Amino acid sequence: MRIETYGQQIEVTPALREYVETKFKRLERHFEQPLEVRTQLGIRKPDYIAEATLNLAGRTLHADAGAQTMYAAIDVLADKLDRLLLKHKQKKIDAQRVPRGENAD
Repeated sequence: MRIETYGQQIEVTPALREYVETKFKRLERHFEQPLEVRTQLGIRKPDYIAEATLNLAGRTLHADAGAQTMYAAIDVLADKLDRLLLKHKQKKIDAQRVPRGENAD
């Protein structure tokens, strides 16, 4: 998994970068293929904003979150990405179960 973390109007400290990486490591359990995540951290007063774009093979997922602290925003973002990945994975499984061209009656 490759994680890029950028700051917009905020300096990304090594502690923030490490926190993002530890939170996003759990996303690897859903797919064995390599994932690329681009995370942008910023401030939109009075909240802290965390946005992420996740690139899978043939698919791009995006989520954003805001909270009173940067760490809380990262937590909410990680939960949203986790749910998005599960939803995407379930859609792939469902598409494989029903052959194309057949109607489910």
